[in-house]
Amino acid sequence: MPQTIDARKKPSDVKVQVTSGAGVDIVWSDGHHSHYEFPYLRDECPCATCDDQRRKKAAAPVQSAGTASSSVLPMYKPKLKARAAKSLGNYALQIDFTDGHSTGIYSYDFLRTICPCEECAREFRSELR
Repeated sequence: MPQTIDARKKPSDVKVQVTSGAGVDIVWSDGHHSHYEFPYLRDECPCATCDDQRRKKAAAPVQSAGTASSSVLPMYKPKLKARAAKSLGNYALQIDFTDGHSTGIYSYDFLRTICPCEECAREFRSELR
């Protein structure tokens, strides 16, 4: 039986601002506006590899700050950006990031679910718990 799609998770306007690096702006069918920075989208990548890494990190025992080597300095990382992005039909975006990662497919359903605003967190992410 086909799954009913939540009409609020359908975009009416999508702007992917690769050249300026501004991120992704979506106006949803219910009038809600969402803005996604590229680093946020990279951190939330839904691909199997990234999902597996998040699960392993969550399952790993937590080390206290005193157990890490104090001689290790964090490496400088340039701000993550998008090199390119493409629309996949009427259902998703695929973004090629400057760190070489490009396998994540961001469905509009997923993007509305991870919208960084508090309203969407209450409305959509509470369903995941």
